[in-house]
Amino acid sequence: MRELNREDLMNILLGCTILGTGGGGSLEEGIRNVDEALEAGKKFRLVTFDELDPEAVIGTPYACGAISPLTEEEKKKYARLKETDESMYLLNMKQLERFLGREVSAVISTELGGGNTATAFYVGAMTDRFIVDGDPAGRSVPALQHSTYYLKGVPMCPMAVMNEFGEGAVFTNVYDDERGEDLVRALAVVSRNTIAVMDHVNTAAVLKDAVIRGAISFAEKIGKAFRETKAAGGDYVAAVTEAGEGKPMFRGVVTESHFETKDGYTFGDTILEGEGDWAGHTLHIWYQNENIISWLDGEPYVTVPDLICFFNLDEAMPQLNPYTKVGEHAAIIALPAAEEWTTERGLEVFGPRSFGYDIDYKPFC
Repeated sequence: MRELNREDLMNILLGCTILGTGGGGSLEEGIRNVDEALEAGKKFRLVTFDELDPEAVIGTPYACGAISPLTEEEKKKYARLKETDESMYLLNMKQLERFLGREVSAVISTELGGGNTATAFYVGAMTDRFIVDGDPAGRSVPALQHSTYYLKGVPMCPMAVMNEFGEGAVFTNVYDDERGEDLVRALAVVSRNTIAVMDHVNTAAVLKDAVIRGAISFAEKIGKAFRETKAAGGDYVAAVTEAGEGKPMFRGVVTESHFETKDGYTFGDTILEGEGDWAGHTLHIWYQNENIISWLDGEPYVTVPDLICFFNLDEAMPQLNPYTKVGEHAAIIALPAAEEWTTERGLEVFGPRSFGYDIDYKPFC
């Protein structure tokens, strides 16, 4: 067991934001949640599966919804509803534990993202539970079925949901994770585009072989390379590329940035014109919450499951969707996908064709 200090936590959240490929929630909100727990005297205790009792119950808490800001029309729609005084994530855990009739011993992040990883950490710290060094995605992903839980056949239920207005429910069964995605996404759409979820509740013995172990430690390595190199005035993009065993993809300036919120997702396109070694070339990135597929000069380039990681060079920070601005200078790198996603089944679930594009996945790194 390792108790994480604030510097450790900042490295992890920065790394998760980079590995979030444009999604994974707000880094600023994630930092606020972590600081709230620290100020309350709570501890962040990171453990491996080997340190847990095989029968210890683990839950996966996170937020599901779109990542774009609410429109004025949407704000008016929800104006009459009062938010709960207590965090919807903590209320959701209480709801689930009442259903289970026993405590959840530990939590694990559903994906690597500045917001969603922080959510799991926040829930773990505020409820004095362990945080497991692992993750069922190895990056951020758009949909609930984009999970190694799904690849390994771990049941999604029991699954609890809770919105910001204190409206909650427990699902005892769903047909499969794709159907679970439809159900939860529908609830998010009518809940100000965000809802707290805790799913794949199971024992350490079951989950230990169903996730990517050491994912949090890997995110910490990425974040530390970024933060320390940036602080020293060095090339933080190159440092992250090396730490993640990736490759440079593109450098240029944003010429177009469009997005829409639809069916509980944020869909968008970012187009860049090359600079320096990339002068004369054009990069197009399409995202569904996360950066999914890219085209270089109109030809398929880097795609899922590889990670398309976008840096805003003007602000010297990883770039979140859909906040890219025309005129912004950017560097984009690719990091290799976790091995689980490069299998035949992994590509069925999270390859280009799973998003409706007739493109073959070709490893970039």
